[in-house]
Amino acid sequence: MSLRLWNIGILLALGLFWLASGTQREKPVLAGGPSDAVRTLESDLVKAPGDPARIRALAQAYLDARASGMAVATLERAPEAVRAQPETVHMYARALLDQGRASEALASERKVLAACNAGTDAATHTCSGWLLASATRRAVILQELVDMGIEDPNAHPEASSLAYQHVTREARLVP
Repeated sequence: MSLRLWNIGILLALGLFWLASGTQREKPVLAGGPSDAVRTLESDLVKAPGDPARIRALAQAYLDARASGMAVATLERAPEAVRAQPETVHMYARALLDQGRASEALASERKVLAACNAGTDAATHTCSGWLLASATRRAVILQELVDMGIEDPNAHPEASSLAYQHVTREARLVP
């Protein structure tokens, strides 16, 4: 009988300790909401909804937070004038690629290159050198991925790495 009371006493004590400790002080494994930077950018965009720089900054913050769906939605809901800018289309292509839509990303990068190469000399180029180089490089890599039949590079990391190595082993000059 005393052994049974001893076991019941231990179980009650452990139960009380468990109830007293609670789980409210534990840190979450995954962050539940957007970071402060994203919140700030979202509130800034509400103040000036048509500002291209703010739209791209928010989309970039979403991409950095690995929320490519939010970036795609932000860019798709932007005004047409903002969506047509080569910088925005380039960012949209990255968001599509992060979502596993390589062929659509390639089409977007081709739009960027067409817009950037609209001018015939360096004085009439509408894009910065960085944007032209980045879009050219990404378009070549995306073309290799599409040629290899890889729509989602995240789902096929080995094949994506192989495609990247094929493309980057050659040095190419952009006119």
